[in-house]
Amino acid sequence: MSLHNLKRSFVAMFLGLMGDAAWADYKLNIPVGPDETSRLIYDFHMYAIWICVGIAVVVFGVMFYSIINHRKSRHPVPATFHENTLLEVVWTIIPVMILIGIAIPATKALIKIEDTSDSDMTIKVVGYQWKWLYEYPDEGIKFFSSLDAASNEARQIGSGIDPSTVPNYLLNVDNALVVPVNKKIRFQITSADVIHAWWVPAFGWKKDAIPGFMNAAWVKIEKPGVYRGQCAELCGRDHGYMPIVVKAVTEEEYRAWVARWKQEHAVAASAEWSMEQAMKRGKAAYNTHCASCHQADGSGIPGTFPALAGSAVVTGDLDQNLEIVLEGKSAMPAFGADANISDEDLAAIVTYIRNSFGNDTGDLVKPEDIADIR
Repeated sequence: MSLHNLKRSFVAMFLGLMGDAAWADYKLNIPVGPDETSRLIYDFHMYAIWICVGIAVVVFGVMFYSIINHRKSRHPVPATFHENTLLEVVWTIIPVMILIGIAIPATKALIKIEDTSDSDMTIKVVGYQWKWLYEYPDEGIKFFSSLDAASNEARQIGSGIDPSTVPNYLLNVDNALVVPVNKKIRFQITSADVIHAWWVPAFGWKKDAIPGFMNAAWVKIEKPGVYRGQCAELCGRDHGYMPIVVKAVTEEEYRAWVARWKQEHAVAASAEWSMEQAMKRGKAAYNTHCASCHQADGSGIPGTFPALAGSAVVTGDLDQNLEIVLEGKSAMPAFGADANISDEDLAAIVTYIRNSFGNDTGDLVKPEDIADIR
């Protein structure tokens, strides 16, 4: 048996049988991420590991030396000495010095990891069941990030879709968090409902998102790329479908993305609001806020969430439909009370559901209609 196969067999005894995909990412050590914080954590981890290795060598060395050289066959009459003040002082001082040698760099690392001062930009992160809200206060940008449509469709019972055929299954989103490299980014993390946890393993840390409390963290990504994570707190029924995707780009690409985002969303503030624009925006907003319950095709979940396709409410009186969307009903939240969902998105969602899934009311709901009701 090769050394590689022996290693796999040994670890499998403790971890259970693992698929080839899991083994492809199997590593013995923690990863080194693309930022200063993860590298700081890795360096301290290795520093502490080598101290532990040194302690193990000394302790086991003395132990095996004593076992071999003081066995009964060599010393049939045991020694009768008892206590040694100098030895007791030494083996008390040495551990204390080791602890101090670990505590000092650990404290320095923790202070640096928690120091969010002198940041170049701030991003607010708000956890929702089961999506993330990202807000760039300096740019006036705010959007939700949810599980992507392909993963959401494949995860449904009876979908008939093999999850292995979906790229980054359950780890992809509709709107990634875009950030520039080589900038110190401060994250302000909180929650709008239950406790969540924002966790991207490559960054070396995670922070709880707690309702009514603001946690802070920072990252300075040095290498462009896509970094994935998940909510690391059991936050409810769909906890496993709340991924995080951070896309790190160059400063030029980031500025271009900001300009493009503002241009794409500027139409909502203009007097123009066509059926085509509302349907396009409504589909994206529906997949973000509604598809997890009512399904991407509007079929709902029998006995739990009603179907929108052919619904008497959706195809009936518009005012009644708007009332339910804005004020909620039963398990459905009151979207009108959520200031983080814009009038434009709500208008687009109602327009979309009344003209999709076989529904064809021809109704076009405008943002000012939502504003008037709110």
